[in-house]
Amino acid sequence: MPLLLTFLAILTLILLIAWLQIDTFISFLLVSIGLGLASGLDVDTVSKAIQKGVGGTLGDLVLIVGFGAMLGKMVADSGAAQRITDALIGVFGRKFIQWGMALAGFVIGIPLFYNAGFVIVIPLIFMISATARLPLLYIGIPMLSALSVAHGYLPPHPSPAAIASQLHADLGQTLFYGIIVSLPAIAVAGPLFGSTLKRFQPKPDADLFNVKPRPLAELPGLRISVMTALLPVFLLTTMSGVKRLNPDNRLIGLLAEPYFGMLVSVLFAAYVLGSRRGMTMKAISKSMEEAFKGVSVILLIIAGAGVFKEIMTASGVSTYIAENLKNMDISPLILSWGIAAVIRICVGSATVAGLTTVGILAPLLANSPVPPELLVLSIGSGSLMFSHLNDGGFWLFKEYFNLSIKDTLLTWSVMETIVSIMGLLGVLVLNLFV
Repeated sequence: MPLLLTFLAILTLILLIAWLQIDTFISFLLVSIGLGLASGLDVDTVSKAIQKGVGGTLGDLVLIVGFGAMLGKMVADSGAAQRITDALIGVFGRKFIQWGMALAGFVIGIPLFYNAGFVIVIPLIFMISATARLPLLYIGIPMLSALSVAHGYLPPHPSPAAIASQLHADLGQTLFYGIIVSLPAIAVAGPLFGSTLKRFQPKPDADLFNVKPRPLAELPGLRISVMTALLPVFLLTTMSGVKRLNPDNRLIGLLAEPYFGMLVSVLFAAYVLGSRRGMTMKAISKSMEEAFKGVSVILLIIAGAGVFKEIMTASGVSTYIAENLKNMDISPLILSWGIAAVIRICVGSATVAGLTTVGILAPLLANSPVPPELLVLSIGSGSLMFSHLNDGGFWLFKEYFNLSIKDTLLTWSVMETIVSIMGLLGVLVLNLFV
């Protein structure tokens, strides 16, 4: 019975989101309430589970995601993203331009959330393609694959940060392992796969293609641009290790907290990319407010997924599933990747796929001998599997590059699939050494 209820709940969730187009947060809430009542929970228990699911899931995640959005907004608005891209293209030259685009996309993708990053890099792709006289997809796929990897694998992006929080994984270690797994995934899905796409000749809108770059004099310095984009990476990956060596140092302990590291990064960006370059505090504050508005919907989705997980836990459904799965001769990494991949293909949202997988497998993964940081990455990579017509990213790519649905499936969807499979392979290899 619990397995049937779970199947019906997920099927209902897919129908509400993908077919009826009902808001994702409301869909999660309706399905969670229905699952709780159908499992025999009383109304009071369901209500308490909803409150615990929202509060327990968001916690300091609100701060991490919010500060991440603010940092990304500052990097984008100041021109730091363009400055990083221009410099890397200059270093790599025309011959190795794809690798420069991939590295630029990765550096930009760490602080920028996916939709914002996509909109920022598209003009850069068009400009570089026109200047170098190279096919758009040959230039664009390496950069966009790196953005996608950062979105699915790396905190402080909402989905991996939320999954890490649910699995009690160390955020800094998750980021460190994520970077290791990211590099081969980007190499294969980006430059190597992109090299096979010269036959595709998209004809985007002429006005988009002729976007002019900002003059160099208006851009921040390269050192400051890179330092600002990578400061949260440095703090998250190094401070947790330093804290273990100096457990009694209060300052190091504070810097090792992910939310505080993100706060420091935002304040640094506000100064070096904002006030030091002539922006008023009012303008900086307005920019940050706009950034937080953009992630409010994402936070609601994460909260909804947290409610779903808590209802499954309170009703005993998760425990029942875990008991039935724990004797299966299959790696938790492969199992979690596979479930996330199936939900992603059905629903379209990487965030929903990742967090729903955690809700289903939470008790099993909690007792797994596999490091939780690797489980975060396996779920994250599975949640990127085969983006198609039910994913907003699919349509963003199709419309900006003015491709047919067939060509979008042969380019974008294949690229996302490669990213997902390479992520799983990378995690399985890394698991042999950690």
